[in-house]
Amino acid sequence: MAEPRIAGVELGGTKTILVLANGTEIVEQVSIPTQTPDITLAAANARLREWHAAAPIAALGIASFGPLDLAHGVMLPTPKPHWTDAPIRDALNAGIDGPVVIDTDVNGAALAEYRWGAGAQHGFTSLCYITIGTGLGGGIVIDGVPLHGAMHPEIGHIRVRRAPGDDFAGVCRFHGDCLEGLVSGPALAARFGMDGSQIPDNHPGWQNVAIEIADAIATLFLMTSVEAVLIGGGVGTARASLLPAIRACVLESLAGYLPFVTSDSVATRIAHPALGDRAGPMGALALALDALD
Repeated sequence: MAEPRIAGVELGGTKTILVLANGTEIVEQVSIPTQTPDITLAAANARLREWHAAAPIAALGIASFGPLDLAHGVMLPTPKPHWTDAPIRDALNAGIDGPVVIDTDVNGAALAEYRWGAGAQHGFTSLCYITIGTGLGGGIVIDGVPLHGAMHPEIGHIRVRRAPGDDFAGVCRFHGDCLEGLVSGPALAARFGMDGSQIPDNHPGWQNVAIEIADAIATLFLMTSVEAVLIGGGVGTARASLLPAIRACVLESLAGYLPFVTSDSVATRIAHPALGDRAGPMGALALALDALD
């Protein structure tokens, strides 16, 4: 039986990636800058219509930055200018006439990692995917199902215990020093007074960043009992020294309480995504495959 022809859209804060696939085999990929909703969604939909006209697309998966009203496929109030109330699902699916599923980009990436990445490699039945970049978001998959409730997880806006002596006020326009307000790309630029790429690896401020990310990860382990937390995104993966520092801080914070997070296992339990930067586009395809069901 032939694999279904499906499409996925990973709508990010700075760029939007469109993929066309036969099942999980990507046959075409296009990237466009994320501008205003009218420009971005129209350009993305035009490409989807081209693919659909060439041969019908069986289903569409949309993995978008949030926060989202998942029931209506609409952007909720967001710091990104002009995107509040953007009709993401309907604008992207116009003219496609097939089933569509929309979820957060991080829930999609978590689902892809569960099916084809770290979950498949290690037999995890649950995991959390965190991306740290322009913003900070987190998705959780339990037994193969993305976590939803009243909406979706908003891990970036939880508050964490601050590193001793760290008085950085944070940059989140909603909460100031929530996790996103402390360690996202814009937060690092404000905290260090320079672009993130220019911050020296040996700057002592990185320890505060590691402590604050680690506090959130320890909380996730304790509250959700996920088997692994994967850290992606430009900030999350750019510094080779950051991940080991986070692991050390998590071990110190948990103080041996959780038997599955130890010095022997922590490199597997806290890691970068096994799919690398493919986690996002593959997450959109995972949602498209779910739409077929």
